[in-house]
Amino acid sequence: MDWILAFTAATFFLAGLVKGVLGLGLPTVAIGLLGLIMTPAQAVVLMFVPTLVTNIWQLAIGPSLVPLLKRLWPMLAGIFVGAWIGGGILMGGNSWAGSALGAALVIYALLGLTAVRFYVPPRAEPWLTPVLGVINGFISAATGVFAIPGVPYLQALNLNKDDLVQGLGLLFTASMLALGIVLAHERAFEMSVAGPSAVALAAALIGMFIGQKVREWVPAETFRLCFFIGMLLLGAHLALRPWL
Repeated sequence: MDWILAFTAATFFLAGLVKGVLGLGLPTVAIGLLGLIMTPAQAVVLMFVPTLVTNIWQLAIGPSLVPLLKRLWPMLAGIFVGAWIGGGILMGGNSWAGSALGAALVIYALLGLTAVRFYVPPRAEPWLTPVLGVINGFISAATGVFAIPGVPYLQALNLNKDDLVQGLGLLFTASMLALGIVLAHERAFEMSVAGPSAVALAAALIGMFIGQKVREWVPAETFRLCFFIGMLLLGAHLALRPWL
């Protein structure tokens, strides 16, 4: 339907705009808003190509790809393991998948709004990195939200700004690829989504380009506050919708 295509385009434009300003948020915004009109599994299929392309763009333009890969590869490997374990939850059509998505968005928003910052001692990094990778992969596959606990963990590694943005690109790219393997195994990809995916990709790229320009004149913290408040309200709605 035309209104669904228009809603999809608007969603990915907004998601790309957020990603252009903050360096994160495209899959979170996309699956959260699409979850209002379709199942999380359908939303993940639709956002696969736009999310993958924009995250490869993000990780490719940074200065420290090889060092970050050497440091984070156990987490990236763990994501694939966790996604395989959790993939059946998202694709199984569970009635509570939307509520799980909403709960994940609420947790993500609260962590952002409270500005909680963790610290990971170097001695804990070798074992904590793969464990959190598995957890992140499981949550990603079960809800379509890629940020928990990966984003707080990367922030806890005390990376500089550019390395953090590139590290987030690695996290989200690995999560999307892992979920893509699950989707392919479940034969979830259909040719019917090719057109909407192309529209979504174009809208996301335009939004991301504009967002990078907006970042030059809108205070990042103001934008960030609005983003997390929006995610909190959206997550609460999705989590409570079955009981409303």
